[in-house]
Amino acid sequence: MKDQALVVVDMLYDFIDGSMACQNGDAAVDAAVEYIRKNPVPRLFVCDNHPADHCSFTEQGGPWPAHCVQGTRGGQIHGKLLPYCDEDLVFYKGRDRSREQYSGFEGVNDAGQTLGEVLGIMDIRNVIVCGIATEYCVRNTFEDLRKAGFTVYLVKDALAYVDYKGHLEAMAAMAQGGARLL
Repeated sequence: MKDQALVVVDMLYDFIDGSMACQNGDAAVDAAVEYIRKNPVPRLFVCDNHPADHCSFTEQGGPWPAHCVQGTRGGQIHGKLLPYCDEDLVFYKGRDRSREQYSGFEGVNDAGQTLGEVLGIMDIRNVIVCGIATEYCVRNTFEDLRKAGFTVYLVKDALAYVDYKGHLEAMAAMAQGGARLL
């Protein structure tokens, strides 16, 4: 299909082997690379990209350990995915220190465009999603994509999660919300 794109959510080192390492992280990266190799569609990357004093960090009273801090290895896209990454199609979220932002839909690229805007410019109607973590950023991105009228597919083997039970619950909720599993 000509109107498809892949959105890779938060496949960043802190969520794979860092301060917030998720279950299935390495396997999810490998599955994403395999999917990309077999499916030559446009790829858009969403990246958590926090200032060091972000409100979501426990040091600031938030629920999470510091993660994906701007300029650190933890906030970088996994090296196996870099060959498939175009800088113009990288969207950053969580840059406002006073606001939590799980969804990548409003993530902004270096040109100041949101993920949603760029998908519209590209005439994309079918969005394939993979990433980390199923229960949080993947689910919130999925929900915003659906609200905006996109058909959303999930690459189920290319997902990592904080908690397996939470992953299953999020998958069930997304399936009920219209997600199609690949």
